[in-house]
Amino acid sequence: MDISKPDFAQFRDYLERVCGILLGDNKEYLVSSRLRSIMKELEFSVLPELLKKMEMDTRLRERVIDAMTTNETLWFRDAHPFQILQNKLLPEITAKQKSLDIWCAASSTGQEPYSISMIIEEFKRSNPGKLSSEKIVATDISNSALDIAKKGIYDQLALGRGMPPDLLSRYFSQQGDRWQINSNVQSRVQYRILNLLQSYSMLGKFDIVFCRNVLIYFSAELKKDILTRIHGTLKPGGYLLLGASEALSGLPDYYEMVQCHPGIIYRKK
Repeated sequence: MDISKPDFAQFRDYLERVCGILLGDNKEYLVSSRLRSIMKELEFSVLPELLKKMEMDTRLRERVIDAMTTNETLWFRDAHPFQILQNKLLPEITAKQKSLDIWCAASSTGQEPYSISMIIEEFKRSNPGKLSSEKIVATDISNSALDIAKKGIYDQLALGRGMPPDLLSRYFSQQGDRWQINSNVQSRVQYRILNLLQSYSMLGKFDIVFCRNVLIYFSAELKKDILTRIHGTLKPGGYLLLGASEALSGLPDYYEMVQCHPGIIYRKK
């Protein structure tokens, strides 16, 4: 499927308007590869036909956003955020309270929220009685990704991407050639569909927000808006964790940087 420059520009503007994702220049190949099957199924030859149909068909719009936003994900991605959670944040928070509220702001197919939940489980094993209630609210814009996450069933290929063998044996049960995550890890995660351009007021307040490897898709202006509104969801002294390639700049009145060696996190001012 060949995409002209004007058609690509029109689609890029539309995608940013509806979900905030900003496609870089010369990404026609990405649009072509991700939308090829949808275009073929609908017998459309050019992007404006698809855009016209999307304006009227919300289900198709969701499918296209799904196709453009579904990304690969890993268990315990970058490692150090989970070490910081286990060795610094959980001891600090449980020194003053027995409840824990975490928001995972781009949960994809569940690897990150379940990794967080396993860290909580490990902490509880080592520190009995320190935590009595824990909740992870996991949101994503992709319905199909959330459907996979809610099932909590993964194949060997998915588990080969970062899952330590000892945690696999401890927190999964094998079902044929697939693995089901245990209910004690799964039950504390609540999945909800959320476009990060929408309001966060219904989510509640959090001790920790993981917003990792998603801000890279937004413009600088939208990034600032999202980070300002995340600040509003954090409890006093709450923490924000970003992706390894993401940095927080331009919001000195909202967050202070905390060096963790390795890794940087941000505390609500």
